[in-house]
Amino acid sequence: MGAFDKFERGVENAVAGAFAKAFRSELKPVEIASALKKRMDEEAATLKRGRTVAPNDFTVTLSPTDYEHVEDWGTDALSAELVDTLTEYASEEDYVLLGPLRIAFSVDENSKPGSIRVASSTKRGSIAPATSSSTANAYPLIEIGKDRYLLTGAVTVIGRGSDCDVIVDDTGISRHHLELRVTPNGVIATDMGSTNGSFVEGHRISAATLVDGNTITIGRTQIMFWNAQE
Repeated sequence: MGAFDKFERGVENAVAGAFAKAFRSELKPVEIASALKKRMDEEAATLKRGRTVAPNDFTVTLSPTDYEHVEDWGTDALSAELVDTLTEYASEEDYVLLGPLRIAFSVDENSKPGSIRVASSTKRGSIAPATSSSTANAYPLIEIGKDRYLLTGAVTVIGRGSDCDVIVDDTGISRHHLELRVTPNGVIATDMGSTNGSFVEGHRISAATLVDGNTITIGRTQIMFWNAQE
């Protein structure tokens, strides 16, 4: 089952009642997902080593009526669902993403109900979803639960704060808990003055250079780390 089949089934099963109330116009959430997928395909560009880079920053423009329905259901919730779906789709297509996937909504007073316009761009960030086999060894990688991130920037901040590069929903984690810094001599993990501390292989650290297969523990959350191999 593909990403968009799962998305459509998830919409039908998990939030059928909410969507039934919110989406009374002709526009359906799966149509937004399909428009995003189409835009990702159209703007994907093949670069050296056969890597196909796809856009990771999207703005979906809707009519006032459809935008109101999206707000009624929950813009953040729908964006999160669409991000998960596009991440899985990028993995299926072996697309390279250079930064985190972001989906925002805007309104056009002149648009008709049911119309969708999608603008996209490629924006490099501190992290990117690990979606492509061609970049699996190009950057250091961390794994938190089912999510895998490439460290595509020099510094990555992990914590509960909304401004962190990787946000972890764990009450045992401080707002700004852990910094991962990519240096010529390796990736250095530094505790950012957290309340409960940061641990590498069970040892509390203020700063430590990570090696392949290290387990970092912050709060009740474990983070697996692997170095780049290229």
